[in-house]
Amino acid sequence: MKEKGNRILLIYTGGTIGMVKDYETGSLKAFNFDELLNNIPELNQLDCDIETYSFDKPIDSSNMNLEHWVHIASVIEDNYTTHDGFVVLHGSDTMSYTASALSFLLENLRKPVIFTGSQLPIGDLRTDAKENLITSIQIAALKEKGKSVVQEVGLYFEYKLYRGNRTTKINAEHFEAFSSLNHPPLVESGVHLKVFKENLFRPKAMKKFFVHKRLDNNVAVLKLFPGLCPKVLQSVLQISGLKALILETYGAGNAFTEDWFLDELKKAIKNNLFIINVTQCSGGSVIMGQYETSKAMLDMQVINGKDITTEAAITKLMYMLGNGVTTKSFKTIFETSLRGEMC
Repeated sequence: MKEKGNRILLIYTGGTIGMVKDYETGSLKAFNFDELLNNIPELNQLDCDIETYSFDKPIDSSNMNLEHWVHIASVIEDNYTTHDGFVVLHGSDTMSYTASALSFLLENLRKPVIFTGSQLPIGDLRTDAKENLITSIQIAALKEKGKSVVQEVGLYFEYKLYRGNRTTKINAEHFEAFSSLNHPPLVESGVHLKVFKENLFRPKAMKKFFVHKRLDNNVAVLKLFPGLCPKVLQSVLQISGLKALILETYGAGNAFTEDWFLDELKKAIKNNLFIINVTQCSGGSVIMGQYETSKAMLDMQVINGKDITTEAAITKLMYMLGNGVTTKSFKTIFETSLRGEMC
C-alpha cells in the first residue's frame, strides 16, 4: 500500500512526545524537530519525505484552546495541496478534544490527519513515543490506487488507530491511554498494519476541501449526580451568554423527574438554550424514552446525543454555533452524524 514520494507534514504542538530528558539536570526540555531524522534514524526507512512544523511556543495540552485549534487547521489548509498526509503531535490530556474539533473544522477531508503523542518522553529508555510516531507517519503515508487509505482525523496510540472524534482518554499511566468504546479501530499495528476498511469514514459526496475557522465557546457541561441542588442548576442555566448546555446523564440518558428540575429545563429551552443529553457512561448510547426517567426530556425536545462522546459533543456544539446554525434546524443537524462522530 505504500507509495514512494509521499510528503508528510509533522505538526508539533507540544506535549510529552516532544520532550527529551536533560541528564545533567534531570528535567525535561523541548525536542528540536529540525534534527528529527538524526535522533530517530528509523524514520529513514519509511518511503516518504517528512517535513516538520512546530508551534513557536509549544504548549502543554492543558492550555489548548480554540485559537490553537484554528491554528492547527490553518497549517493543514496551507499545506493541503502540497502534502499527502499530516501527523499532529499533541499532549494526551486534551488530544481527544482537539482531534474532535479538527474533525469538524476540516470539511470534506480526503487526506489523513493523525494525532498521536506519548506517555513517556521521546528520549526515555522505555518510551512509547517512537512507536507511536513511526506508525502514525506510516499510516499517514498509506495509499491505494493513488488515494489515501485514511481520509479522516484519526488518533493513534498503543498499536491502534481510532476515529479521533470517537476517543476518550481513559488512563494517565498506562501506554494504552485511549479508548473508543462506541466505534471499532480503523487500523491495528502488529507485524503488519491491518486496515479495517469497513470502519473508515468516507464523505458521501465529492466536495471541495474546506476549513472552518469560526467556533463559539458559549457552552457548558453539567454532570448530574445524586443530590444536585436546584441552585447549582439555576446558576449554570443563568450564565450570561450561554447558548448550549450538555447534560451528562445517567445510563441510557436518564435524569431526575422532580418538578423543579424539569421546570428549569423547560424554561431554558423556551429561552432558546440548546440542551443536549449525553450519557456519563464511557460506552453505550442515549435512548430517550426507554425509561420513564428520560421520557419527559424526550417530550420537551431535549437534543439526543446518542452515542457521542462528551469531547465530540462540546466541539460539535462550538462548530455549529460558530457557523450560525439556526434554532429551527439545530436539533436535526446535531442529531445527524457529520463526521462519523455518532451512529
